[in-house]
Amino acid sequence: MDAPSFLKQHVVKPGDKIALKDVDPGGAGEVKSKKEARSLILADHQELIRLQDVLYAEGKHSLLIVIQAMDTGGKDGVIRHVMSGVNPQGCIVTPFKVPTAEELAHDYLWRIHKVVPPRRMIGIFNRSHYEDVLVVRVHSLVPKEVWSKRYDQINAFERHLADNGVTILKFFLHISKAEKKVRLQDRLDDPNKRWKFSTGDLKERELWDDYMAAYEDMLNLTSTKWAPWHVIPANRNWYRNLAVGRIIVETLQGFDMKYPQPAEKLDGIVIPD
Repeated sequence: MDAPSFLKQHVVKPGDKIALKDVDPGGAGEVKSKKEARSLILADHQELIRLQDVLYAEGKHSLLIVIQAMDTGGKDGVIRHVMSGVNPQGCIVTPFKVPTAEELAHDYLWRIHKVVPPRRMIGIFNRSHYEDVLVVRVHSLVPKEVWSKRYDQINAFERHLADNGVTILKFFLHISKAEKKVRLQDRLDDPNKRWKFSTGDLKERELWDDYMAAYEDMLNLTSTKWAPWHVIPANRNWYRNLAVGRIIVETLQGFDMKYPQPAEKLDGIVIPD
């Protein structure tokens, strides 16, 4: 089958309101099976490697990919599968953990801005500045009068990046509460994954509805023309990987990139023994 376009299929249109209860986390769009997806993923992967090479050589663009999800939502998995094989010299992955003392001594965007990818690079944020309207909000780490102002601040920050040549893609990997339970149980049952499990995961699970409300506000208040959100059904890993990879490929194709012109008078050059 021909590769379906996902660039507009999962986007949260600026100004529209999305309700996560209306988005099927187990959906797979036009793709009917993992077998159908496999050949599409392979073709996209080869195209991504080619496009990244041109991006790096041309040196005119940078791409920032923001990935948010609940724990077990597949952030690590989508980075590992979609970006495998790309040149590590041209790709930077930045995970955002609990802020350090140095980071807390600055404004909340300081640690973000300093790792925005420069031209010719792809930067991937595993979590991001959006933690400051998610976990900070759910756990009341700062007052509402503080975190509620951050939506406009983030929009302005991302507009500044976009105006200065950074293309921003934002992905929310949407899994169901039932699927999250399955994945937590898998971590408990698999000796090689048990290290990932924390009893804190169970406390966070009790706050599911609070997190869904926070994610909905994040999506509805910060999906903009210059930095759109894409809600990716993520119960099926193969569809998640296909959709994210295809959106990245379509975005890079839209740059209309070309390799730089070689130096003049190269014809006839003989490399000496």
